[in-house]
Amino acid sequence: MGIIEIIVVVFGLCVFEIVSSIDNAIINAHVLKTLPNKFRKIFLFWGIIFAVFIVRGFLPFVIVWMTDPSLSLFQVIGAAFSSDEAVSKSLESSKPLLLLGGGAYLFLIFISWLFLEEKKYAFFLEKYIHKQGVWFYAIASIFTVLIVYFSIKVNPILALAGTIGISAFFITDGFKKNAEEKEKEMLSGSSNMSAWSKILYLEAIDASFSIDGVIGAFAFTMSIPLIILGNGIGAFIVRDLTIKGIDKISKYAYLKNGAMYAVGVLGSIMVLESFGQEYPFWFIPLCSIGILAVFFVMSINEIKKEKKDKAIS
Repeated sequence: MGIIEIIVVVFGLCVFEIVSSIDNAIINAHVLKTLPNKFRKIFLFWGIIFAVFIVRGFLPFVIVWMTDPSLSLFQVIGAAFSSDEAVSKSLESSKPLLLLGGGAYLFLIFISWLFLEEKKYAFFLEKYIHKQGVWFYAIASIFTVLIVYFSIKVNPILALAGTIGISAFFITDGFKKNAEEKEKEMLSGSSNMSAWSKILYLEAIDASFSIDGVIGAFAFTMSIPLIILGNGIGAFIVRDLTIKGIDKISKYAYLKNGAMYAVGVLGSIMVLESFGQEYPFWFIPLCSIGILAVFFVMSINEIKKEKKDKAIS
């Protein structure tokens, strides 16, 4: 892998991690406001250790190991930093399983956001689709059937990988929905959680949100060291934003929309790659950064419009 390819992939991973973690950072910032300064420092220090070095550092190895249990976890870790040809071939053969499971997971995140989640509408079509939210479950079911139908013709284990990714979506989605409710309780003052309980709660939520970024990272590259580097840098930046004021980021109203469209594209590409479609190394970073850039410009235009409306009124 050349230096240009490494730079492009790491930069794409970093940008994707930052933007896809906005929701997580907002929850962290809001809950931290309810904690004494002592506990904020505890969370921000140990949170970085947990989020960057443990979750984002260890989870990629676990995901790769799960796609090929014939290898031990230590062999997977060793293969990431060595050139053991036998292990590398084994990992390469399990690549479609990881791509299909991860792609199905990410695509359902996008569809769920499109149909069910409250949002700042970037397009009229988003508003229309949101009103048809009841159809999400029908679409998710049809998507599951199609994934199993096409993948089982190739390899029954591939079909299993797809259903595992879909199951992972519904499990983590439940945690995220619960996080939203708990956040409302804490901000309203109706929660009786202790400071330590809130810190543990934030760590658990951070772990569930980090799964999205780690799985999405495999669309950029199968190199675990690059995934750890790109996601790690992004996680550090997100923590810095949490400390210095997430409001500066959340004012860009359409960044979340851009992140979700990027997730949808990444998920679709991963599914196609699992069936043999190939793309150049720069294609996925370019798609992600391009989509985010469009919605960033839309957000800036929205800010200018709001300022202009206030000046007129």
